[in-house]
Amino acid sequence: MARICLHGFVSGRVQRVWYRGATSKEARARNVTGWAHNLPDGRVEVLLCGEEDDVRAVEAWLHRGPPAARVDHVEIEEVAWRDIVGFRTG
Repeated sequence: MARICLHGFVSGRVQRVWYRGATSKEARARNVTGWAHNLPDGRVEVLLCGEEDDVRAVEAWLHRGPPAARVDHVEIEEVAWRDIVGFRTG
């Protein structure tokens, strides 16, 4: 199985709706490492690294988010592998 990292931005109503925390929960459930943090412009920036199937599953979840969120757009690109421990929000 291949390991990949995806970097991206999520826009819509994604701040103050527990989007980062829920992303962390989804990622950790699939052993995906990386981070999610709020940007000043209202988007959430994410990095997801792990086994491709697991990372792609979390990527698909990003398009839905938690119940209180409204995801308008997800922009994702594959980036070079990064050996990251855990998943953090901030």
